[in-house]
Amino acid sequence: MKISEIMNKAFAIEDNMSLKEAAKIMSNKNIGSLIVLKGEKIIGIVTERDVLKNVNNLGSKVSSVMTKGVVTIDAGESVNDAALMMAKHKIKRLPVIKKGSLAGIITATDILANTDLINEEFLLD
Repeated sequence: MKISEIMNKAFAIEDNMSLKEAAKIMSNKNIGSLIVLKGEKIIGIVTERDVLKNVNNLGSKVSSVMTKGVVTIDAGESVNDAALMMAKHKIKRLPVIKKGSLAGIITATDILANTDLINEEFLLD
């Protein structure tokens, strides 16, 4: 099964946005992370955990709390590859790239929700 079949829409923000604004977006969209872009380039990811850890500094810019050096995966890769990459890097969210641009996001929850389909794929191989 390809990542593109189960990935979700990724929401992106710019690095100069305040953490409070980012938290509002996450709350309104009911999502746990935002991809931070500079132009079309992914420069970071900010998560609900980042917000909680910095609750006393919600006026600060997301660039000061985001995770830099974000690991990404191509939309054409398999869900199994995504799971292995998450395990290797000890991460729960993986931005998905297609033709060099942000195409979506896959999370550990997405993978768990589709384990039946993934297991069927291995049985067919």
